[in-house]
Amino acid sequence: MDKSSVHKPLLSSRGSGHAFVRKTPGFVNLAKWILKIAMWVLFTSWVALMFVFPAEFGSKLFQKWVAATSGTVFGVSGSLFLLFSGPILIIAFLAVVFLIISGEEELHEKKTSKYPSFRLWTFPVLVDGPFGVVSAAEVIGILLFIVYVLWAVGSYTARLLGSLSGDLTFKMKSLLFLEILGLRFGSIGLFCLVFLFLPIARGSVLLRLINIPFEHATKYHVWLGHLTMLLFTVHGLLYLVAWTIEGRLLQQILEWKDIGVANLPGVISLLAGLLMWMTSFAPVRKLNFELFFYTHQLYVIFVVFLALHVGDFLFAIAAGGIFIFLLDRFLRFCQSRRVVDIISAKCLPCGTVELVLAKPENLRYNALSFVFLQVRELSWLQWHPFSVSSSPLDGKYHISVLIKVLGKWTENLRGNILKSSKDVPCSLPTKLTASVEGPYGHEIPYHMMYENLILVAGGIGISPFLAILSDILHSVRQGKPCLPRNILIVWAVKRSDELPLLSTIDMESTCPSFSNKLNLQTHVYVTRESEPPLEEGKIQSTVESSLCPMSKGSGISVLVGTGHNTWSGLYIISSTAGFVFLIALLDVFYINPFHISTWWYKGLLFIACMAASVFGFGGFVVGLWHLWDRKMSAKEQSKDDRLDVNKAEDTKSVAHKDLDERSLANSTSIHYGARPDFNEIFGTVSKDWGHVDIGVFVCGPPSLQSSVAKEIRSHSVRRQSIDPIFHFNSHSFDL
Repeated sequence: MDKSSVHKPLLSSRGSGHAFVRKTPGFVNLAKWILKIAMWVLFTSWVALMFVFPAEFGSKLFQKWVAATSGTVFGVSGSLFLLFSGPILIIAFLAVVFLIISGEEELHEKKTSKYPSFRLWTFPVLVDGPFGVVSAAEVIGILLFIVYVLWAVGSYTARLLGSLSGDLTFKMKSLLFLEILGLRFGSIGLFCLVFLFLPIARGSVLLRLINIPFEHATKYHVWLGHLTMLLFTVHGLLYLVAWTIEGRLLQQILEWKDIGVANLPGVISLLAGLLMWMTSFAPVRKLNFELFFYTHQLYVIFVVFLALHVGDFLFAIAAGGIFIFLLDRFLRFCQSRRVVDIISAKCLPCGTVELVLAKPENLRYNALSFVFLQVRELSWLQWHPFSVSSSPLDGKYHISVLIKVLGKWTENLRGNILKSSKDVPCSLPTKLTASVEGPYGHEIPYHMMYENLILVAGGIGISPFLAILSDILHSVRQGKPCLPRNILIVWAVKRSDELPLLSTIDMESTCPSFSNKLNLQTHVYVTRESEPPLEEGKIQSTVESSLCPMSKGSGISVLVGTGHNTWSGLYIISSTAGFVFLIALLDVFYINPFHISTWWYKGLLFIACMAASVFGFGGFVVGLWHLWDRKMSAKEQSKDDRLDVNKAEDTKSVAHKDLDERSLANSTSIHYGARPDFNEIFGTVSKDWGHVDIGVFVCGPPSLQSSVAKEIRSHSVRRQSIDPIFHFNSHSFDL
C-alpha cells in the first residue's frame, strides 16, 4: 500500500470568514511557547553538531567533550549517548509535557485577515518525479541531507589526502585511503541511522508533536533507508576492495576481534540490511509483498549485529532513535494482544467489505484516522492499514472501516465472511478473530477549519471522506464548532458498481434537512464505462451478506501511543530512566570492577539494557495503564450503542435507496467515460465560491495526487486561495 498523509494547510485560513483555533488560557500559551522555543533550540543545536562533526574544528570539539565527560561512571559510551542520543530523548520529554498541557481544548472562532500566507509543509514544489508529491519543507529536508552527505564526504576526503605520509608506497597509500574512507562512509551512515527509525514509530510523541501522522512519515523512512543503505554499502565495498588487494579477504570477513570493530557481525548486519533494501523497491514489493514484509523483520538482526560490530560507544550515537522505536513497538505489541469484537461484517456488491469493530468510550480518534488490522484466521503475521470510515460522533463504542478486495488477503477475508454468513447460524459466534493497532493519525480535525472543502477521492479513497462528511453532519446537528458550509466531492471510480459506497451514510437521519445547512455537491467520474448500466441516477445498494454480530465486550485496547497523554508520557519517562539506571548498575557492579573491555560484548550488553528497560520499567507502567483501563471500562454503562449499529444496518437498505432520493439525487452528477479535469473544477469553484479559503483533501493513487497538486500549485501562484491538505491512501495491501 502507498502510505498516506494529511498535511497542515498550505495557506493559512485567511479569508473573509473565520478559522477555528484552540482556546487556551494565557499562562498555558506562554508555557507552550517556552517549550517550543526550547525544543527548537535543542533540535537546531543537535543538527548543527552533526554538520560540524566532519570538520577538523568539530573533531577537536568532540575530543574535548569526550575528555571532559568520559571520567563519569558511564564512560565514553555515556558521553556519546548524551551528546548524540540525549537531545532527541530530551525533546521527547518536553513533547510529552507540551501535549499534556495542550490537552483537549475547546475550539472557538477567530477572525482572520484577508491575505493568504505561504505554508512550507504543504506547498507542492515537486509533483512528478521519483519522490512523488514533495512539499517545500520536504525539499528543504532533502537538500539538507544531500548537502550534509556531500559536505561530510568532501571534508573527510580532503583531510584524509592531506594526512597520508609521503614515505608510504602507492599500494599502502591506496589501502589506507580505501579503509579510512570506508570508515568515514560508515560514520556518515551511522548519523543517517539516527533519523531512520523515528518516522516509523507509529504513535511516537515526536510525530504527534510536529503533527505528522505515521502514514505520511513512512515516506521519510523510505528516503532515509535508501540513503543509509547506500552509505553502508559503499562502506562495506571499500573495505572489501582493500582486503582483496591485501589478499586477506576471507580472513578479514570472518574476523571477530574483542578490541576494536568486529568484522563478521558487520558483514551479517550489512547482509540483513541489503536483503531488506532489495525487497523494498517498488517492483519487488508490488510483485510479492509478503517477501518484502517478512524480510523487513530482519531489522532485528540488522540492529543487534550492528551493535556487536561497532561496540557500545559507537552504537550509542544512533541509540536514541532506535530506543524511541522500541518504545513504540512494545506498546503496539501489548495493544495487539487483545482480541477485538467484530460487531458486524458485510460484503457489499462492489467488492468492498465493511467491518464494524468494538472500542471503549475513552479511546479517542478523529475522522482522518486509520488502524492496522490483523485477522488471525487469515494470518498471524500480516497487519494491514485501513482508513477509518466512521466519525467519532457516530457512536461511543464502535469504529468502522471499509476494505476494498484487491488481493489474496482481502479476498480471503471476504470469502470467510460469505462462508460464515451462510454456514453458521446466528446463535453461534462467527469464526473471525481480529486484533487492532491504533487508531493513528492527526489529532486536529483540519476538515473542521475550512468553510469550503474539496474532497478528491479515487476508488476506495472515498472511505475517509465518508468519515469527514459524517463528522460534519453530526457537528452541524449537535451545534459543535464546525466551519464547513460548501463541500464538493470529486470521486473517480473504475466501474459504477462502486457507487453504493456513497450510501453507507444515512445523511438525512444523521442531520435532518442538512441540505438547508450545507451546500453539498458530488461529482462522480466512472472512467471505464461509457454509459450507465442502470437507469440514470439509480444505484444499486443492496448488501450481499452479513455476519451475525459478536458481543463479548472486548473493544480496542487504549494502550496506544496516541492515547492517554499522561500514561504514554509516564511510559516514555519511566523506560528512559530505567535504561539510565540499568546502564549505571552495569557499569558500577560489572563492567568497571571486572574491567570488561570487549567491544562487541559491551555492545550486546548496551542493547540488552535498552530492551530490559522497555520491557521491565516500561512494562510496569503499561500494566498499571491496563488496570486503569479496566477500571474505567467497568464504569462505562453496560448498554452501549452496538445494538443501535445493528439496527441501523438493518434499515440502511431502505434509507439509502437511490442514494437517498430525498437529498442526494439533486446534488450528485455522474460522468461516464471521463476523468476529472481539475483545472476546470478549480476554475469553476473559484468562480462560484469566490476568492475564499478552500481546503483540499486528496485520497487516492499517485497519479491522482500529482494531478491535484499541479492545479493547486497553479492556482496558488495565481493567488487563488486554495489550501491543499493531502490524505494519500490506497487502503489495502495487494495480498
